[in-house]
Amino acid sequence: MLSFPELATERAAVITAARSVSSDESSARTALKLGPKSVSERLRNLVLDVSPTLPAIDRYTGVLYDPLASLAADQSTRRWWEQHVVVQSAMFGPIGAGDPVPAYRLSHDSRLPGLRLASLWPGVASGALAERGEGLVLDLRSEGYRALGPVAGAVPLRVVSVGGDGRRKALNHWNKTAKGRLVSLLGRSGASVSSMPDLVAWARDNGVLVERVDDGWDLVAESLGAGVV
Repeated sequence: MLSFPELATERAAVITAARSVSSDESSARTALKLGPKSVSERLRNLVLDVSPTLPAIDRYTGVLYDPLASLAADQSTRRWWEQHVVVQSAMFGPIGAGDPVPAYRLSHDSRLPGLRLASLWPGVASGALAERGEGLVLDLRSEGYRALGPVAGAVPLRVVSVGGDGRRKALNHWNKTAKGRLVSLLGRSGASVSSMPDLVAWARDNGVLVERVDDGWDLVAESLGAGVV
């Protein structure tokens, strides 16, 4: 069962729409932005109900998730992720890191017939996330996925690279790697943080640099090299 069961109606609507558009190859190419080599991925959406599942932290891959090395993590680390990490899915809305997820193809900007993800998810997802509890919420999602479930009071981290002259440059694609390494280290250290001062202190103790800037918070990518995880 997925976390946030109150989203069952919206999840069913998205699954139905994704299944509909995926049944036709031409429609799926456009709606799901599939190329010749990836068009077969549409078929995943047709068998969601019977497909084998994996925990979310094992299902998702790429530069954000690869630094977790989740399959090699011990049980205490995985338990920390399951208790503290929420993943934003275009198909299922917010889900827990340990939730069982089938393979599928859908992105935040996919175009489904008769349904706009940008209209469906934000209100209900935000409400579900707000009820999860109080305390520090780090929002490490990309802009597109953040829009699917805004969280009031959440703290986004800007990933920056610091040059030899001390100037800071916000990273684009590779900021995901730093965020993945941060979540990996948080879990492996069993971090207990409930405020930004707590996070800054934890980061300092673990060789990571998180600093307050005029318009928010910076995470310095160089302080999260591969060696820290």
